[in-house]
Amino acid sequence: MGLPKVNRLKERRDFQLIFKSGIRRHSTLMTLRATKEPKTLPQQQPPSPTRLGISVGLKVSKKAVTRNRIKRLIRVAFRELLPQIALGWKIVIIVRQEAVGCKYERFLRELKQLLLEANIINGH
Repeated sequence: MGLPKVNRLKERRDFQLIFKSGIRRHSTLMTLRATKEPKTLPQQQPPSPTRLGISVGLKVSKKAVTRNRIKRLIRVAFRELLPQIALGWKIVIIVRQEAVGCKYERFLRELKQLLLEANIINGH
C-alpha cells in the first residue's frame, strides 16, 4: 500500500521551491529538505496535509528495481510516522548511495531522527 494521494509531492515547482528555500538535515542514508507553508488566518482554510517527495538518482543505483525498492521502504516508514508529523510541511527526501541494501528498520530510524532534528514531528 502506497502513500495517500493527499500526502504525495509530485510537481516540479514544489520540488524547486523546497530546494530553493527549505531547511536541510543530513544523515548517512538520506538528506531531508523541508519547508513549512505560511500560517493561515483563523477564518481561512486549515493547514494542508504534510506532503512527501522522494528523489533517488541514478548515482544511487543504475537499476530501477533497486531505486523503486528504496522509495517503497521510505514511503512505508513515512506512512508509519505520519500521525506524529505536524500539518503543513512539504518534505523532500534525497537518498544517498549508502542506502542500497539497507533494511526497513534503518530507514525508519533515520527518517524519524531527521524529522526530530527539523522539528517536524509534533511535540518536539
